[in-house]
Amino acid sequence: MMSIMRNETSNTRAAAKQATHERIVSVAARAIRRSGYGGTGVADIMKEAGLTHGAFYAHFASREAMLAEAAQLACAESAAAVAEVATQATPDQAWDAVLRAYLSKAHVQHAEQGCPLVALGSETARQAPEVRRVTTQHIKGMVDLIARQSPDWGQAQAHERAMVALSTMVGSLLLARAVDDAALSDSLREAALQHLLPADRAADLAPGSSA
Repeated sequence: MMSIMRNETSNTRAAAKQATHERIVSVAARAIRRSGYGGTGVADIMKEAGLTHGAFYAHFASREAMLAEAAQLACAESAAAVAEVATQATPDQAWDAVLRAYLSKAHVQHAEQGCPLVALGSETARQAPEVRRVTTQHIKGMVDLIARQSPDWGQAQAHERAMVALSTMVGSLLLARAVDDAALSDSLREAALQHLLPADRAADLAPGSSA
């Protein structure tokens, strides 16, 4: 009986620690997209998670380890969001749906919930190898995901088209966030959509729209 009670207590403590760990990572995943890697400090993350600074090392060996896990979660959330948009669309509309959702005004305005490639791309080259590895895997996964929605899927050029599309999407959204001119921000998004959408479906994208 005592052994069973000890096991139950141990399991409860392990579950509580795992839940706390996941809360820290979730907070950090939002923070890196909001403030960048350089602007994300351990003390701030722990405070936002409702924990003491000293509790950090019970969960992570280093700040870099936390950032790698935060990046992995941010990437997973972003990929899942894109996959959900594609799943909800009909097969012939999936490409359009993904492009319009990614290059939307809402995505510009909500960085901490959005694509980490846009929020963190310029910083990633200077991060620890484990952070760069996570980003590399995410880019590969996103190219494959976008390629599967392409009208060219099944043809040799689908993968290359997806790489061009992802590069255009990330770069356009980055610039749309960077400028302090709302009209220019919209124009940058819309120009990318015009370029990436099939000609017959890009025509309905009116200038100044909030797509």
